[in-house]
Amino acid sequence: MKKFVLKKEELLAIVLIIFAVASRLLPHPANFAPIAAVGIFSAFVFKNKLLRYGVPIIAMLLSDTIIGFYAPLVMLAVYLSFFIATLLGRYLKNHQNLSNGVGVSLLASLQFYLITNLAVFLFTPMYAKNLQGLINCYYLALPFFRNTILGDLVYTGAIFGLYFGLKYFLAYLQKSKLSIN
Repeated sequence: MKKFVLKKEELLAIVLIIFAVASRLLPHPANFAPIAAVGIFSAFVFKNKLLRYGVPIIAMLLSDTIIGFYAPLVMLAVYLSFFIATLLGRYLKNHQNLSNGVGVSLLASLQFYLITNLAVFLFTPMYAKNLQGLINCYYLALPFFRNTILGDLVYTGAIFGLYFGLKYFLAYLQKSKLSIN
């Protein structure tokens, strides 16, 4: 049986993810949340598929347990969109640069907006089940979409920035420690 061991980078990533998820529990504007960034980051950092795809879903489930659950089919759409954000993170892993990072974050926001609002339209009684109802659903969600974009960009930038900053800082400390001895 293969032994499961976390690398230093993965431990650092888990600590950053815990802080990001904890921030979902703090007061924040609607849809200004870290979970898409956690999905993108998890796919970028973890080689283990269970960690890669499990961490964002478990993070969402744990925070939903505290915040509260909602319409099951809408909730399923939300979780699906975070799974897609994780797939986008795999793309970023293989195409690493700042513009791709911004693009992946924006694409994660767009697909979240499209998928979750379609689910709200289809599976809740909030909107008439016709073209005008669908248009109203997407139109009234635009302020939430703005917050989703801002949240995804801020959290993705923060978690990746902290990760690489701490990773290089710790490597520098290790190198300077070796050169002193």
